[in-house]
Amino acid sequence: MKKLILLTICAIVFTSCTTLSRQENNQLRELQAQGVTVDRPVGNYEKPASSVAAGALNLLPGFGNFYLGTGNAAESSHVLYGVLNLLTWPLSILWAVPEAVIDADNINKREMLYYYSYDENGKQELKKANITLTR
Repeated sequence: MKKLILLTICAIVFTSCTTLSRQENNQLRELQAQGVTVDRPVGNYEKPASSVAAGALNLLPGFGNFYLGTGNAAESSHVLYGVLNLLTWPLSILWAVPEAVIDADNINKREMLYYYSYDENGKQELKKANITLTR
């Protein structure tokens, strides 16, 4: 039983973080060099996920992951992470809280890139501000 719990914990810790691709990181650096960040966007972009809410909700068994898996910028894999955190609660608090904060931040970054790359309103806002984003 202890081996199963340890294996589950390792699987969660090593696979559950939402990461950004190299291209996404490069695009974020481009925008940052021109003064655009998730916290200081151009135009009407709003963050779809709250890092504080995700972290605080993960004090409860997996709730922060359920929030990230079903919210505005839902990443369905977080529902599975929520179930795994539920099964390993209260021990899961050790990794679930920081993981949810980091993942919410990465989801916000990815959604901002999508907004400025593909949404017509986002493209127009960058154009008005004379900001370019290469693909």
